[in-house]
Amino acid sequence: MKKFFYLALALSFGIILNAQKVAFEEFDLDNGLHVILHQDNTAPLIVTSVLYHVGSKDEDPERTGFAHFFEHLLFEGTENIERGEWFKLVSANGGNNNAYTTNDFTYYYEVFPSNNLELSLWMESERMLHPVINEIGVETQNEVVKEERRMRYDNSPYGRWDEEVRKLLFKKHPYKHSTIGEMEHLDAASLEEFIAFNKKYYVPNNAVLVLAGDFEAETAKKLVKTYFNDIPKGAEIDRNVIKEDPILEALTGEAFDKNIQIPAIFTAYRIPEKTSRDSKVLDMISSYLSDGKSSKLYRKLVDEKKMSLEVAAFNISLEDYGVYVILSLPVGENSLLALRDEIDLEIDKIQKELISEKDYEKLLNKFESQFVNSNSTVEGIANSLAEYYTFYGDTNLINSEIDIYRSITREEIRAAAQKYLNPNQRLTLNYLPESK
Repeated sequence: MKKFFYLALALSFGIILNAQKVAFEEFDLDNGLHVILHQDNTAPLIVTSVLYHVGSKDEDPERTGFAHFFEHLLFEGTENIERGEWFKLVSANGGNNNAYTTNDFTYYYEVFPSNNLELSLWMESERMLHPVINEIGVETQNEVVKEERRMRYDNSPYGRWDEEVRKLLFKKHPYKHSTIGEMEHLDAASLEEFIAFNKKYYVPNNAVLVLAGDFEAETAKKLVKTYFNDIPKGAEIDRNVIKEDPILEALTGEAFDKNIQIPAIFTAYRIPEKTSRDSKVLDMISSYLSDGKSSKLYRKLVDEKKMSLEVAAFNISLEDYGVYVILSLPVGENSLLALRDEIDLEIDKIQKELISEKDYEKLLNKFESQFVNSNSTVEGIANSLAEYYTFYGDTNLINSEIDIYRSITREEIRAAAQKYLNPNQRLTLNYLPESK
């Protein structure tokens, strides 16, 4: 009976994995717009998304914050959607929408009942072809962005740690700038500069359109061509990756935050780009160190030694480089350096010994589960399809990326820790309460 139970469980899990296979088709329009269709008629909704391959790393260093600013500005209105009517139009038709900006891209999406497929495509084509960029919109969104800066960064506890880490870890590459940018750069920008930025980056040959959900493929293709095929192609974008010198000596820094009472320590390492195999190996090391209460660092520093309120390790994977961060907040009189020493002991173990077979199997199970969950919603599928195509040139990674993680060995985990997580290759940032 027990064998039958485990066999049934294994078969059930296999069925779940097979059910998660994402079917899609893709094609290019004459203007360079890449289109991906994922048809799923199980629920009467559609997701329409556009990923523009422009983020904060593409900005003039004297005009930081432009990509994030456009995340807001392109909701202002178009030639055929009056100012202030975008969100009303979406909600009046039973939908919702949002957007976000990263260092590498900007992503817009709408979720509608499936009978609004044509509306969603028309709206995104309007955003691409007919945005209204004028002084009123720029001034309005300037104030919106400043308020966001105050809420999320300046007045939020630990809100500026990422900014402080980046500007010390990167000397040349624009990853040293935060996504939200400098407010004085936005204040100094002319309307002509905003128009030029839009003309350069928000064009079909720098974008991916994804339709996911309840639609008929042939109908969707015709509508896509109707609304997007005649949008003019933009000039080719020269993507010059700025190379950083390797970090050979330990970096240190201090930052002060008026919004905190408990200090924190951040150790950060510059690591390879997200498309590299080593980046995925470091994902696994992160999970091994701090994913869940049974992870090595949490169990040691929080549960057993009670030295830390919180500890986390994570890989910020980006297009040109990655940032590997380990952070911890002390309990009582425990010093920041004492926390770092304890963390270093765990990293040292990974560098010298193979992790146990049991821990390795646990890691694989976690990544299997994450893979299943990432493909469990139409919204998540749409986002993944766009990113896999844009950054990996392989849309089918939505189905096969898990095979890469399955193939990572314990020896590779040890080797990656030896190669990238060394004291002479890192930044140590003491993040401290601002003195009254």
